[in-house]
Amino acid sequence: MAGIVAAVDDLFFGAKLRETARGLGVPLVLVSSSQEVAAAVRERRPALLIVDLQSDAGRPLETIRAIKADPDLRGTPVLGYFSHVRDDLKAAAAEAGCDELLPRSAFSARLPEILRRGAPATDTGCAAGAPPGA
Repeated sequence: MAGIVAAVDDLFFGAKLRETARGLGVPLVLVSSSQEVAAAVRERRPALLIVDLQSDAGRPLETIRAIKADPDLRGTPVLGYFSHVRDDLKAAAAEAGCDELLPRSAFSARLPEILRRGAPATDTGCAAGAPPGA
């Protein structure tokens, strides 16, 4: 698995995600509807699905439930971010199956680290079990 699918309908935050991912060389697909999320996850098998839990258009809780209910997709790690004042949303997302939950401020602060999870695997040129330089 490589790359990241992000269910984000905030244009400014989407641009921030895209710019950061591009700088890190991480493949990123931005989607906004729940149908697009399922299709992108099924097609790309991402290392991580990022969900804006306060999305107006994306129906994030339904989307997470659908991903986690699908036997082919349930192994996809889901990270949801939310406003720090929305403890109700945090609890609902955890119940829906979200694997990791972060306040938006923490998500923004850790964005490069989070996006690196989707970096393509690099070939070190070493045979399995052989030490470097062998």
